[in-house]
Amino acid sequence: MAEVIEQSDDKVVGNAQANGVDLVSYVTKFQWDRAKYSTALPLKNLADIIAKVSLLSISLSRSAAYNHIKSSLKGFEVKTEGCLQTRMLTDIVKREDLVDSEYLTTLLVVVSKASYAQWENTYESLSEFVVPRSSRKVFEEKEGAIFTVTLFKKAVSDFTANAKKNSFDQNECQKQEMRRLSVDKKEQYGTFVRWLKVNFREVFVAWIHLKVLGVFVESVLRYGLPVSFQTLLLQPDKKHGKKLREQLSSLFGHLDPTAPVDLDMPGVSTVAPQDYYSYICFQISVKLFDPN
Repeated sequence: MAEVIEQSDDKVVGNAQANGVDLVSYVTKFQWDRAKYSTALPLKNLADIIAKVSLLSISLSRSAAYNHIKSSLKGFEVKTEGCLQTRMLTDIVKREDLVDSEYLTTLLVVVSKASYAQWENTYESLSEFVVPRSSRKVFEEKEGAIFTVTLFKKAVSDFTANAKKNSFDQNECQKQEMRRLSVDKKEQYGTFVRWLKVNFREVFVAWIHLKVLGVFVESVLRYGLPVSFQTLLLQPDKKHGKKLREQLSSLFGHLDPTAPVDLDMPGVSTVAPQDYYSYICFQISVKLFDPN
């Protein structure tokens, strides 16, 4: 989502919500969604249903459509660094440089440095419908320059053909393609962001339900039946992580005296094969976006 939303960090965080609230609020006020995930189902079936949410939320076609627009626009950006024949001129050519009326239009023509004089002497004769003294140099670099020329629209084909015979190439700005891609990007962007918001919510909610289910299963496996355990949600800062571990080990060490004690671990660590405590511990990260 952070890669797609081309706005401020706050905008990204504001779109990353679960059931209409921020992630921390959702986790701290979590309630099991019995309507969506019935607790009457066997644990295996329940876990499968929750896991399928993530799979169903992955729409390759939606992602491909947006990435196609993005790559196409990237291609046009690359052209701005290309040769004069393909260079994009939206940041160079000004509105007043172009004429676009019912009968007249302005073309952009690439002329090599060695052909400047030839262009000035011949462009008016490349078609009988060229506006006299209408050519202006609007951009120049080492290899040559781009000149404007104004003529009647009905003479564009004839002028273009004659210009090519004299090694004058029309700049391929592809204005219509640019306009189409810009519109498509705006439409795809809005659609994709809405799709991301909905699916982020669904996946995050499913993920938290899986975490809760994991706590239940691990607790039963560790402490047995009948079910008798208390679940707590702790949110320490990093500098108090060591002290929290010390206190938890002191309070719950009797539950499993064989569990190793690692008091030098900074913060609360994720549950992994090497992280075993006398109590069940799962980490939930709600800081999914790193502004750095």
